[in-house]
This record gives sequence, C-alpha cells and structure tokens, in this order.
Amino acid sequence: MKEKIINTSKLLLFTALLGAVAGLLIWCFLKAVSFATGLLWEMLPKVTGSDLTVLIPCVLGGLLLGIIHKHSGDYPEELSVVMGRIKSEKWYDYHHMPALLACAFIPLILGSSVGPEAGLTGIIAALCYWVGDNVTYAKKNSAVFSQIGEAVTLGQLFHSPLFGILEVEEGEDDKVGDMPGGLSKGNKFLLYGVSTMAGFLTAGVMDRFFGAAMEGFPSFDKVTVTGPDHLMLLIYLPAGLILYVLFELCEKLTAYIGGRLPVILKETICGAAIGIMGIALPVVMFSGEEQMADLMGTFTSYSPYFLMAAALIKILMTAFCINLGMKGGHFFPLIFACTLTGFALTGFVFADPASHAAFAAAAVTSTVLGAQLKKPFAVTLLLLLCFPVKAIPWIFLCAAFGKCVAGLSTKSE
Repeated sequence: MKEKIINTSKLLLFTALLGAVAGLLIWCFLKAVSFATGLLWEMLPKVTGSDLTVLIPCVLGGLLLGIIHKHSGDYPEELSVVMGRIKSEKWYDYHHMPALLACAFIPLILGSSVGPEAGLTGIIAALCYWVGDNVTYAKKNSAVFSQIGEAVTLGQLFHSPLFGILEVEEGEDDKVGDMPGGLSKGNKFLLYGVSTMAGFLTAGVMDRFFGAAMEGFPSFDKVTVTGPDHLMLLIYLPAGLILYVLFELCEKLTAYIGGRLPVILKETICGAAIGIMGIALPVVMFSGEEQMADLMGTFTSYSPYFLMAAALIKILMTAFCINLGMKGGHFFPLIFACTLTGFALTGFVFADPASHAAFAAAAVTSTVLGAQLKKPFAVTLLLLLCFPVKAIPWIFLCAAFGKCVAGLSTKSE
C-alpha cells in the first residue's frame, strides 16, 4: 500500500509538471505570435505608408515554409493525424522540433485562415515523447502523457478544460493499454484534471504579470429561443450540413491541386494569395476571433449577401491554406464561418436579426462541428466558448443531428 501511494504521488506530480510546462509553452508561443503579427500587419504598413508592403513577407514566408517542408517534413500535421500516429505507432517524431515550431508559427503570423491547435498539439506530443525517451520514469507512459498533453492544449486554447478532455476521450475504449494493467477512466480523468489545472494556473500567472497571450473567441451575452427560432431549425440544420459538405469538398479540391504542385511553388503561391486576400478582404483571414468580435455588434450594418459570401470564402480559404502549405487547425475558422452564416440567415428572414443571431449561429455551428467531429458532448463543451449555458440543449441536439446524418452518409459510401 505504501509503495502504491508513492507511485501514485509520483505520477500525479509528474502529470502536474507536464501540464505546467505545456501551459507555459502554449502561452509563450501565442504571445510570440501576437507580437509578430502586430509587427507585420500593423507596424509595417505604418512605417512604409502602404498596406501592399505586407505582400513581401507573405511571399517570403511561403517560400521559407516550402523550403522547410521539402527538407524536414510536412508540418504541422492535423490534430487527427497526430493522435492517429500516437494510437497506431505508439510514438511521435520529435527530431524535427525546430521545423515543427517554425511551421506552426509562420502561417499564424502571416494571416493564414487557420487556428493554432494543430501546430501546438503536435509540439506538445513531440515534447511528451522526447521526455519519454529521455526520462526513464516517463517512458512506459508516453502515449498516455501525449493524450494528456493534447487535452491540456485544447482546453487552454478554447478556454474549456472539459472540451480538451472529451475531444480526446469521447468514443474511446474504457482502458488504455499503454500503462501496465491498463489505466481506468476514473484514474485517467484524475490525471487530466491535475494536468489541466496546472496548465491553466501557469497560463493565468503569466497572463497576470505579462498580459494575456490570447483573448479567445468572444461570446454572445444571451440567446433568445422563440417559436420562429424553432421553425428556423428547418433552415439552420440543412444549412449546417451544406457547409459541412462544402468544407469537405473544398478540402478534397485543394488537396488535389496542392498535390500536383511542387512544394516550394505551391507554398509561395499560398503566401502571395494570403497577402492579397489580407489586403482585399481581411475579414476572411486569420483564425477569426477578432473579426467575430467586431461583427457581433455590427453585422446588421452589412448585407446578408455579403455575410454569406464572406462565410463561403472563409471556408474555401481555410481549406486552401491547409492544403497548400499554410497549415493549422480548422476549429476557429469554421466557428467563424458558421457564425457568419447564422448572421446571414437571420438577415434574410427577420426584421430584427440581432435578437435571433445567437441561436442561429449556435445551431449552424453545432451542426457542422457535430458532423465533422462526431462527438456531440465535446462539441457542446467547445461551443460554451461562444454561447450562453441556455443554448446547451439546442447545441447538443444539433451536434447529434449532424453526427447522425454524417454517419449515415459515411456508411452509404
């Protein structure tokens, strides 16, 4: 019993240390992205007197990424790919850590329409396996620690600890074979809790003394659900499914185009396209947090046609960036595109769209993410980032609907 207590204490302490290190690394990374983005998109145009000057670093950044990808590998890998490697291969390559950091960092500062979650998850997974290969105590538990690292990363990025845990665990088996005798769900959730708390505490301390590294997505203050809103589900649900299908088609199309171009050329082209789009239509660039904050209070001043067009372009740009080299996560951009779609649909139908916008955005977004992730509980917790608690039942129902319809289409193929 004494030995068991000692071993458990060591495991908890090591897990807390892992969470704290992950939290610090995520904070430092996001702070560096924020600083570099300000230099490129705010200071450079002011100094030169022209917005066009951002084209030069965008093209050069694409060229640099192409060279790195050609010689070091296609980083960062998507979240599903990272976790798939961990589950199938029981290992994740950390030998190209400088390349992984650069390839996660450059697209974000250049304005690529992606989020930071894919790059940071790969970085944390690589760190966990480096620790596993160099620290005897951690070696046998590397796969479990990498899953814990993913949960900390997603929880911190989306300001939702439970989303990080459920994104990893929802739909998984009850036992994890990487640890001797397996690790029960209860014990694993305890480790998740300890590491996530340590990560949030570390990031909170850094925010307190050095300022927030990432503001996160803005949230709606309230959601109104009336009879007409219930009827509009007949429009919101199909609209969400259409966006999901459109994103999947854009992914396939841009992957096909990207696969037929030389690496350096396609990423240079991607950098140039990002620079041009950032000047011509900045609302569809970056991951979408700041743009969503601006539009939440002003979307009624825009035509619904403009909002819908911006949502569709956002989806295309996200797939374009991911498959032509400026890679990253797609959660933030999809939330933004779905929210714009909700705004547009209320503008088409209601005389007072502002009072119906939150419900429309929640329904469309949860349908899309439910179809893609196929994890309704995780989607519900993720979208608490943006929507009030009152919307939870509707978010879950729409996410479950999206999962069921997407699952039926997958079975029929």
